[in-house]
Amino acid sequence: MLRQYRMFAAYNRWANAQVYAAAADISDAEFRSDRGAFFGSLHRTLNHLMVADRIWMKRFTGTGEAPTSLDAILYEERHALAAARKTEDERIIAWTGALDEARLAANFTYSPVSQPIEITQPLWTALSHLFNHQTHHRGQCHMTLTALGKPSLGLDLIYFLRSEGREWM
Repeated sequence: MLRQYRMFAAYNRWANAQVYAAAADISDAEFRSDRGAFFGSLHRTLNHLMVADRIWMKRFTGTGEAPTSLDAILYEERHALAAARKTEDERIIAWTGALDEARLAANFTYSPVSQPIEITQPLWTALSHLFNHQTHHRGQCHMTLTALGKPSLGLDLIYFLRSEGREWM
Protein backbone atom coordinates (compact mmCIF):
# COMPACT_ATOMS: atom_id res chain seq x y z
CA MET A 1 0.00 0.00 0.00
CA LEU A 2 2.88 2.38 0.64
CA ARG A 3 3.86 2.42 -3.03
CA GLN A 4 0.27 3.14 -4.02
CA TYR A 5 -0.02 6.08 -1.63
CA ARG A 6 3.29 7.48 -2.79
CA MET A 7 2.04 7.21 -6.36
CA PHE A 8 -1.18 8.98 -5.38
CA ALA A 9 0.84 11.77 -3.75
CA ALA A 10 2.84 12.25 -6.96
CA TYR A 11 -0.33 12.08 -9.06
CA ASN A 12 -2.01 14.59 -6.76
CA ARG A 13 0.82 17.09 -7.36
CA TRP A 14 0.64 16.52 -11.13
CA ALA A 15 -3.16 16.85 -11.32
CA ASN A 16 -3.16 19.97 -9.17
CA ALA A 17 -0.55 21.50 -11.48
CA GLN A 18 -2.83 20.80 -14.47
CA VAL A 19 -5.78 22.56 -12.79
CA TYR A 20 -3.72 25.54 -11.67
CA ALA A 21 -2.20 25.92 -15.14
CA ALA A 22 -5.68 26.00 -16.66
CA ALA A 23 -6.88 28.44 -13.99
CA ALA A 24 -4.01 30.80 -14.80
CA ASP A 25 -5.59 31.52 -18.19
CA ILE A 26 -8.94 32.82 -16.94
CA SER A 27 -9.91 36.28 -15.77
CA ASP A 28 -10.23 37.12 -12.10
CA ALA A 29 -14.00 37.53 -12.57
CA GLU A 30 -14.21 34.02 -14.05
CA PHE A 31 -11.98 32.64 -11.27
CA ARG A 32 -14.39 34.01 -8.68
CA SER A 33 -17.71 33.40 -10.46
CA ASP A 34 -20.12 30.86 -8.99
CA ARG A 35 -20.53 28.03 -11.49
CA GLY A 36 -22.55 25.65 -9.33
CA ALA A 37 -19.76 23.60 -7.74
CA PHE A 38 -20.25 22.70 -4.09
CA PHE A 39 -18.13 25.68 -3.02
CA GLY A 40 -19.34 27.78 -5.96
CA SER A 41 -16.32 29.22 -7.69
CA LEU A 42 -12.94 27.91 -8.71
CA HIS A 43 -11.42 30.31 -6.17
CA ARG A 44 -13.48 28.91 -3.31
CA THR A 45 -13.07 25.27 -4.39
CA LEU A 46 -9.28 25.52 -4.65
CA ASN A 47 -9.19 27.23 -1.25
CA HIS A 48 -11.34 24.41 0.18
CA LEU A 49 -8.89 21.82 -1.11
CA MET A 50 -6.06 23.68 0.60
CA VAL A 51 -8.09 23.91 3.81
CA ALA A 52 -8.92 20.21 3.82
CA ASP A 53 -5.36 19.14 3.03
CA ARG A 54 -4.00 21.28 5.84
CA ILE A 55 -6.56 19.92 8.29
CA TRP A 56 -5.73 16.33 7.39
CA MET A 57 -1.98 16.90 7.37
CA LYS A 58 -2.18 18.53 10.81
CA ARG A 59 -4.06 15.44 12.01
CA PHE A 60 -1.56 13.09 10.41
CA THR A 61 1.64 14.90 11.41
CA GLY A 62 0.74 17.06 14.40
CA THR A 63 2.31 20.06 12.65
CA GLY A 64 1.16 22.87 10.40
CA GLU A 65 -1.94 25.01 10.16
CA ALA A 66 -5.42 23.58 10.67
CA PRO A 67 -8.19 25.97 9.63
CA THR A 68 -11.38 25.70 11.66
CA SER A 69 -13.84 26.20 8.82
CA LEU A 70 -14.13 24.06 5.68
CA ASP A 71 -15.07 27.09 3.59
CA ALA A 72 -12.28 29.36 4.83
CA ILE A 73 -10.57 31.51 2.24
CA LEU A 74 -6.89 31.14 3.01
CA TYR A 75 -5.69 33.01 -0.08
CA GLU A 76 -7.48 35.78 -1.94
CA GLU A 77 -4.79 36.06 -4.60
CA ARG A 78 -4.44 33.30 -7.16
CA HIS A 79 -0.63 33.39 -7.29
CA ALA A 80 -0.37 33.01 -3.50
CA LEU A 81 -2.83 30.11 -3.56
CA ALA A 82 -0.87 28.42 -6.36
CA ALA A 83 2.41 28.80 -4.47
CA ALA A 84 0.85 27.40 -1.30
CA ARG A 85 -0.58 24.48 -3.29
CA LYS A 86 2.89 23.55 -4.57
CA THR A 87 4.29 23.67 -1.04
CA GLU A 88 1.45 21.56 0.37
CA ASP A 89 1.78 18.99 -2.40
CA GLU A 90 5.50 18.64 -1.64
CA ARG A 91 4.65 18.25 2.04
CA ILE A 92 2.23 15.42 1.24
CA ILE A 93 4.85 13.72 -0.94
CA ALA A 94 7.51 13.98 1.76
CA TRP A 95 5.18 12.67 4.45
CA THR A 96 3.96 9.69 2.43
CA GLY A 97 7.58 8.97 1.56
CA ALA A 98 8.42 8.69 5.26
CA LEU A 99 5.50 6.41 6.17
CA ASP A 100 6.00 2.76 7.00
CA GLU A 101 3.54 -0.14 6.92
CA ALA A 102 3.10 -0.23 10.69
CA ARG A 103 2.14 3.43 10.87
CA LEU A 104 -0.16 3.08 7.89
CA ALA A 105 -2.01 0.17 9.53
CA ALA A 106 -2.20 1.77 12.98
CA ASN A 107 -5.27 3.55 14.27
CA PHE A 108 -5.31 7.25 14.83
CA THR A 109 -7.88 9.48 16.49
CA TYR A 110 -9.11 12.91 15.44
CA SER A 111 -12.09 15.24 15.77
CA PRO A 112 -13.90 16.43 12.64
CA VAL A 113 -14.17 20.17 12.06
CA SER A 114 -17.94 19.76 11.71
CA GLN A 115 -18.53 17.76 14.92
CA PRO A 116 -16.88 17.79 18.36
CA ILE A 117 -16.56 14.00 18.55
CA GLU A 118 -13.58 11.67 18.47
CA ILE A 119 -13.20 9.26 15.59
CA THR A 120 -10.68 6.44 15.55
CA GLN A 121 -9.83 4.66 12.32
CA PRO A 122 -6.82 3.12 10.58
CA LEU A 123 -4.52 5.74 9.10
CA TRP A 124 -4.69 4.11 5.65
CA THR A 125 -8.44 4.74 5.42
CA ALA A 126 -8.03 8.43 6.21
CA LEU A 127 -5.17 8.74 3.74
CA SER A 128 -7.38 7.13 1.09
CA HIS A 129 -9.97 9.78 1.89
CA LEU A 130 -7.42 12.59 1.49
CA PHE A 131 -6.61 11.54 -2.08
CA ASN A 132 -10.22 10.71 -2.98
CA HIS A 133 -11.34 14.11 -1.65
CA GLN A 134 -8.78 15.86 -3.84
CA THR A 135 -9.99 13.95 -6.90
CA HIS A 136 -13.63 14.72 -6.11
CA HIS A 137 -13.13 18.47 -5.87
CA ARG A 138 -10.66 18.60 -8.76
CA GLY A 139 -13.53 17.16 -10.79
CA GLN A 140 -15.60 20.15 -9.73
CA CYS A 141 -12.74 22.44 -10.77
CA HIS A 142 -12.72 20.71 -14.16
CA MET A 143 -16.47 21.23 -14.45
CA THR A 144 -16.06 24.89 -13.57
CA LEU A 145 -13.36 25.38 -16.19
CA THR A 146 -15.43 23.69 -18.90
CA ALA A 147 -18.47 25.76 -17.87
CA LEU A 148 -16.27 28.78 -18.53
CA GLY A 149 -15.65 27.46 -22.06
CA LYS A 150 -12.12 26.25 -21.40
CA PRO A 151 -10.73 23.02 -22.88
CA SER A 152 -11.34 19.79 -21.03
CA LEU A 153 -8.44 18.61 -18.88
CA GLY A 154 -7.08 15.07 -18.99
CA LEU A 155 -6.78 14.43 -15.27
CA ASP A 156 -7.15 10.65 -15.23
CA LEU A 157 -4.51 8.75 -13.30
CA ILE A 158 -3.59 6.82 -16.44
CA TYR A 159 -2.56 10.07 -18.19
CA PHE A 160 -0.19 10.79 -15.30
CA LEU A 161 1.22 7.25 -15.49
CA ARG A 162 1.81 7.59 -19.23
CA SER A 163 3.64 10.90 -18.83
CA GLU A 164 5.38 12.12 -15.67
CA GLY A 165 4.37 9.07 -13.64
CA ARG A 166 6.19 6.38 -15.62
CA GLU A 167 8.23 5.40 -12.54
CA TRP A 168 5.06 3.96 -11.01
CA MET A 169 4.42 1.55 -13.87
